[in-house]
Amino acid sequence: MKVELQTISSPVFSKSEPVLKSQNQQEPTPKAEASAQVKPTKDQLEKVIDAMNDMLKPAPTSSKFVLHEKLNDYYVQIVDQVTQEVVKEIPNKKFLDMYAEMIDFMGIFVDKKI
Repeated sequence: MKVELQTISSPVFSKSEPVLKSQNQQEPTPKAEASAQVKPTKDQLEKVIDAMNDMLKPAPTSSKFVLHEKLNDYYVQIVDQVTQEVVKEIPNKKFLDMYAEMIDFMGIFVDKKI
């Protein structure tokens, strides 16, 4: 919790006094007070809870290690078991392809004999 020191000048006192003010505290607004008083219905709570439970269900995915041929190194694919679609690659295969091409390009100047 951060605390900020502010000076407030008062018309009653001639000198200003330091006052501690927390940055996490906010002045209650009439709109915030009105929304705090409204209670959700049972149906609304059930809908929100069902939506949260659906969000928290694990997705049917599996991981697969794949060998990148040019780099001779492995990367991970996250595959959806239902559709067999690749959801994510770690690191990205396009990035690895680009890296392999850069190594080949630099190898022209460094590694190969003329």
